[in-house]
Amino acid sequence: MAGLEDEIRDLEEELQRTPYNKATAKHIGRIKAKIARMKDEAVARAMRSAGGGDGYSVRKSGDATVVLVGFPSTGKSTLLNILTGTDSEVGEYAFTTLTVVPGALEHKGAKIQILDIPGLVAGAAMGKGRGKEVIGVVRGADMIVMLVDVFNSSHVDVLMKELYDAGIRINKAKPDITIKKTSHGGIRVNSVGTLDLDVDEIRSIFAENKMMNADILIRGNATQDEVIDAMLGNRVYIPAIIVVNKVDLIEESQKDEIVSDLKDRFSLDPVMISAHTGFNTGKLKDRIYDTLGFMRVYLKPRSEAADLEEPLIVRRGSTIEDICRKLHRDFVERFRYARIWGHSVKHPGQRVGLPHHVKEGDLVTIIIEH
Repeated sequence: MAGLEDEIRDLEEELQRTPYNKATAKHIGRIKAKIARMKDEAVARAMRSAGGGDGYSVRKSGDATVVLVGFPSTGKSTLLNILTGTDSEVGEYAFTTLTVVPGALEHKGAKIQILDIPGLVAGAAMGKGRGKEVIGVVRGADMIVMLVDVFNSSHVDVLMKELYDAGIRINKAKPDITIKKTSHGGIRVNSVGTLDLDVDEIRSIFAENKMMNADILIRGNATQDEVIDAMLGNRVYIPAIIVVNKVDLIEESQKDEIVSDLKDRFSLDPVMISAHTGFNTGKLKDRIYDTLGFMRVYLKPRSEAADLEEPLIVRRGSTIEDICRKLHRDFVERFRYARIWGHSVKHPGQRVGLPHHVKEGDLVTIIIEH
């Protein structure tokens, strides 16, 4: 593994030394593709060797799963306890958390599973520390809370790199790129909209991955990195927030400096908290709820009044099919139609099908075959 890491480091240094321009674009694309492939292989090898050891297999529950990611001793266990009331062992030494500890946060009607995982260390994506087991848990989450303490806010850089190396894309939309392998014809690229990349750049990226024949459709613009991600096809796209803990230990002016620095470098507004005193944990609960993109819809049984006391919590972009699956596994097969009152339809009681997208506050009646 050390040899592979050295090779990756050498390629990354070559990348930093090479200015990007029309003459070097193909070469840069090829190096990037090679680095991505090698990192992928290293991560896959680490994951296989981990075998998902005891304590790392967690059944997802509730309306969404949030994972606390941070270095050892940043206060993840204390934060889990204060958010969920879970009794996670808290210690002043590294690696107190030896397994994944789940807790349940109820907020604004949503049931949110929070997972406290062992602290990440530099090189985790390649298998160092408990990284290889932890990465699998993070990839399956709906949201990431990156937790650092006020004295080590620079750790955000390392966390971002480890997650990126493990194929996790933070706060990014999945690029709209369709790749269809073919038996002949070379690499053919079609684009909808303005595409800054040259076809030769794309061909060099695919050649590095031994893919010589494919039809590629790119909607909108795309970078070399996004094309590489689409080609490898195993990236996950997860929303994340930065949380800075232990702010009770510093002056107000220092807090402002940390907020300004993190905003400038990551375009993210960090939540400043103290898990020890409970400072700003209410604000953090709101931020988690908002970042997960929850909506409330209300169920209206046929010929009855709507239940406005117990909303159904769904994510933004949810369809009638998603609601059916949440209610009962048979509802999709037995579905006839739905009626909706609310912002997602043009007139009250409009009849809709499974693909219809609901909006916040909609009243929904599901009609199924009996």
